[in-house]
Amino acid sequence: MSPHVPRWHVATPCLLVETDHGLVLVDSGLGVHDHTSPSRMVRGFSIALGVQHDPSLAACHQIARLGHAPDAVQHIVLTHLHFDHAGGLPDFPHAQVHLHRREHDALVHRRGWSALAYDPADFAHGPRWVLYDTPTIDWLGLDAIRLPFEPEMYLVPLHGHTLGHCGVAIRDAGGWLFQAADALPTNAEFDLTPNWLNRLAIGPHVPRLRAWAAAHPEVRLLAGHVWTRTVAAHVWNGD
Repeated sequence: MSPHVPRWHVATPCLLVETDHGLVLVDSGLGVHDHTSPSRMVRGFSIALGVQHDPSLAACHQIARLGHAPDAVQHIVLTHLHFDHAGGLPDFPHAQVHLHRREHDALVHRRGWSALAYDPADFAHGPRWVLYDTPTIDWLGLDAIRLPFEPEMYLVPLHGHTLGHCGVAIRDAGGWLFQAADALPTNAEFDLTPNWLNRLAIGPHVPRLRAWAAAHPEVRLLAGHVWTRTVAAHVWNGD
């Protein structure tokens, strides 16, 4: 008897943007070191969520397959510093790393429970930080901080999942893409998890972002993780 049992795998979307400052990477995902010599934290995450350990999946190798040299990425914009979003930083040691000042402070002072998911190996090379603080503009009804790139890009403070967590808004030829990262449930499915779990795990913004997304259907919304289901055959004896 060989019924099909679903297995789930999680991925962190990383966005590569062509700008007037060259290639900009939004979040770096897991790095090569996370695949070749994962820390205990990364190993636990991998077991729980079905992460595949394959160095070819690292952003630097995927960028190379697109025909770009990884060292052409001179800027990385991070939504936050958890290892599954910042693990690739050592693969781009010369890049400037743009993020909210509160997130950097949380790393330096290890503030808050969310700091438990900061992996020191991701920052041992001494990233070239570029820090932002006070929102300077209203972006479609959300407070935002303009980033120094064209096309337009904004940091959108969505603190909660971490102390300095932000979304990233990017203008493209088709309009806007908004990477709300871990302020949204996986796959940007608002009803995927109950509200109490959302507040506990990803912060307070889901109801507000649900209403905001309904008012702005022209914006493509992306979450910080994507689940994909594969089907595995599990064989046992009996009925």
